[in-house]
Amino acid sequence: MKLALVLALHTGQRQGDLLKLAWGSYDGTHIAVRQGKTGRDVKVKCTNALKTTLDGLARTSPLILTTKTGRAFKKRYFANQWEATCKAAGIADLHFHDIRGTTVTMLFQAGCSLGEIVSVTGHSLRRAQDILDKYLARTSTMADSAIAKMENVLETDFAKRSAKRGGEKPAKEWRAGEDSNPRPPDS
Repeated sequence: MKLALVLALHTGQRQGDLLKLAWGSYDGTHIAVRQGKTGRDVKVKCTNALKTTLDGLARTSPLILTTKTGRAFKKRYFANQWEATCKAAGIADLHFHDIRGTTVTMLFQAGCSLGEIVSVTGHSLRRAQDILDKYLARTSTMADSAIAKMENVLETDFAKRSAKRGGEKPAKEWRAGEDSNPRPPDS
């Protein structure tokens, strides 16, 4: 189940597609997947952790994910194994499909655009946005990052420009009693 977790978390692919994933889909740097649900072809670059994991495995079957006896998982058997593993780890109410949404939120937190995220997971833009709307934790770390980015923009020449309107001459310094208008000029 560890391998299934790593594959899901690092590729964002559906359970059914991962259960059918053949070693021939892995070229040493990328995993190519033709998604069963959408028919989309997705090529995902392996993270260092995923590459290390895959390169360290013995290829005893044409499929990457297999049972202990080297056979292909049946959908129901895999679900039972996942549930038992979660229960043994003290994790309640975690479905394998939830990992796909976790990948979307992790990619977003890493600074990926929606376009980049859906290029990995194969989601539609709308579905990826829905996942973020529902599951993205709004943390103080993210808020701090946003302010740091804004501060970076404020340090640019554009942000340092005067607030004067184009073509206006600088206003004289206003002194009380010099003008019949008792208020200072707009600044």
